[in-house]
Amino acid sequence: MESPVIVAIDGPSGTGKSSTSKAVAAELGLSYLDTGAQYRAITWWMLSNGIDVEDPDEIALAATKPVIISGTDPKAPTITVDGADASAPIRTPEVTAAVSAVSAVPEVRRRLVDAQRCAAAHAAQGIVVEGRDIGTTVLPDATLKIFLTASAEARAARRNGELKGGQSMAATQEALVRRDAADSGRKTSPLIKADDAVEVDTTGLSLDQVIECVVTLIEEKRAVR
Repeated sequence: MESPVIVAIDGPSGTGKSSTSKAVAAELGLSYLDTGAQYRAITWWMLSNGIDVEDPDEIALAATKPVIISGTDPKAPTITVDGADASAPIRTPEVTAAVSAVSAVPEVRRRLVDAQRCAAAHAAQGIVVEGRDIGTTVLPDATLKIFLTASAEARAARRNGELKGGQSMAATQEALVRRDAADSGRKTSPLIKADDAVEVDTTGLSLDQVIECVVTLIEEKRAVR
């Protein structure tokens, strides 16, 4: 029996990872996992419970406390923290500003990477997993690895439309640049392109074109397995 297809889609914020990953998974009948939402969820919990997000030791001690559950239906993905829907509060500027610091703590990454690998292992039909270290760390043996990129301007425009809080375009772009630097420079699972990943620049492409490109890449990979 052919093993389930596992697709790793990495890249910085605003490249279209979420929209592309959900649509591709839905079209191909695969499960979907947004690992970035998990890091945002644990960050939101830390902020809500008075944890100092600038103190790695304090974050490490609290890393296993929240119960974070990700729904893997690409048509209706969910994220809950201690049983409460966290899909809206994890998208605020406050969470965005703190998520890099929280996600850089090894205890946080270890806990969530274990959960991400478990989700992939139990996806009977296959799964599309999006994040920043999927192809390099979480699922290095993925069937297909894709790294999405886009210009800073395009990314800021897209992200500004997603975030809640009325942030200016300039502020959004500045925040993206800061997070890129933090995520690329962290010691644990930095944001880098896997050597065997296919890079797709989404700057001048519509969402439909990006989806078509990724679906084609997956189908080509399936054909030669």
